[in-house]
Amino acid sequence: MITGQLKSKIDKLWEEFWTGGITNPLTVIEQITFLTYARMLDMNEQADEKRSARTNKPFSRRFNDSQQHLRWQNMRHLGAEELFKLVRNELFPFFASSSSADNEGSLFSEFMKDAQLMIQKQSLLVKAVEMVNDLPLDNSDTKGDLYEYLLSKLTTAGINGQFRTPRHIIRAMVEMMDPDLNSRICDPSTGTGGFLSISYEYLLEKYSSKQGIESEPLFDTDGKPLVDIYGKQLQNVLYSGDLIDADARKHIDTDMFHGFDFDATMLRVAAMNLVMHGIKQPDIHYQDTLSQRFSENFPNESKEGMDIILANPPFKGSLDEEDVCPELLRKVKTKKTELLFVALIERMLKIGGRSATIVPDGVLFGSSNAHQQLRKLLVDNNQLEAVISLPSGVFKPYAGVSTAILIFTKGGSTDHVWFYDVQADGYSLDDKRTPIKDNDLPNLVSEFKARDKAIAQTAENDKTQKAFWVSKDDIVTNKYDLSINRYKEVVHTAEVYDDPKVILTKLKALENDILEDLNELEVML
Repeated sequence: MITGQLKSKIDKLWEEFWTGGITNPLTVIEQITFLTYARMLDMNEQADEKRSARTNKPFSRRFNDSQQHLRWQNMRHLGAEELFKLVRNELFPFFASSSSADNEGSLFSEFMKDAQLMIQKQSLLVKAVEMVNDLPLDNSDTKGDLYEYLLSKLTTAGINGQFRTPRHIIRAMVEMMDPDLNSRICDPSTGTGGFLSISYEYLLEKYSSKQGIESEPLFDTDGKPLVDIYGKQLQNVLYSGDLIDADARKHIDTDMFHGFDFDATMLRVAAMNLVMHGIKQPDIHYQDTLSQRFSENFPNESKEGMDIILANPPFKGSLDEEDVCPELLRKVKTKKTELLFVALIERMLKIGGRSATIVPDGVLFGSSNAHQQLRKLLVDNNQLEAVISLPSGVFKPYAGVSTAILIFTKGGSTDHVWFYDVQADGYSLDDKRTPIKDNDLPNLVSEFKARDKAIAQTAENDKTQKAFWVSKDDIVTNKYDLSINRYKEVVHTAEVYDDPKVILTKLKALENDILEDLNELEVML
């Protein structure tokens, strides 16, 4: 968590971008990402130079002799005009042509080809370079929080319906999936990489000993303690992940996290987000995962390659019908991306692999053949574990659409499905999304982990409560409808009204009181 002076600097720079004519939050983050990447390249070059000097072993350089002036340490002291020309005319072309063997270089080279400097004011570029130079990029515990703070400023949805999933919703989904050190985790519509970065944070917490956990109290710029809505002082907790051995660390850095997207801007942001969190070489690629070329380009990832898939696929957007993978269309014949993505996720999972995916409510109860075909696939050919209804305001200010989380395991078949009705997520359900005390998410996670299918056919299975079981027979009878309102029982309390004569007497008394007040007012006039 970042607070105080650093947070104020980021806020001030954000205002500078706004007054400089760059008002799209994603563009601001992208431009800061480019500059952050430039500094990290030089930081890694310096670290390798020091290591090489100690060991007398050569290393693969990121900058050759003719490119030394592009290093951060050499360009950041330039004057405004010279800096602007260097960044625009040389640094960005260097990004596009870079094929460095460095982990960060090879990761970014794939989607740096169309990188453009959108900053047109020389003074703004100078301020941006100064701010990026002040960022604590050498502190691995702060980098991830720093980038998350930048991402928290995203307040608009993309043209294809992408928007940033709230961290606390992602965290609940990750906790329910409970990944371990052997997992291969994927988001086929990765966006800014939130599902992957929070999965990594969860693993650090899960595999940190008591001795590997540090915490410190947080204060604002005036030195006052920062507190939550309950008045408890906030703590910055650092997890070392000291129980992760070398083999597991290599798996985390190279083969645990996989992300795909067809928005190059999102990919740049996602890649930087994961690198800033401490994952050296996440497997992030430019790819439309609904395309038939996905199987051709990534055969090991596109079919039965993943242990866990966490996703919030776009609910709308452009779709090249002729390029959609035929195998997906055989599973569910439709043009709707939200249905195709669920079919894609089912295909990408290994047998026994699990997914937690956010879908619009229409997926749960849509009456078209495609909707029913998809739900039948989940229920008959897989183990549909849970349907978790979310309140309609959780994605504001991006969208007010009602959604649910589908959790299923690939393979087998379903006998009972666990339903949970989330009514509050700890924030108001309006555009402001201010913190409130009501929050069902901790209870959701604990109830999900403790759920017991043995009570499904007993009196303990109370369908008037937030959590309950529904049998496959009931679901099939209702055309595979998975909406919670179809099965939740509402207890109606009979209203008791006064006798009409009593109500009339009260009305007369009220009218007499009003008349007396009017008479007193008339006397005063």
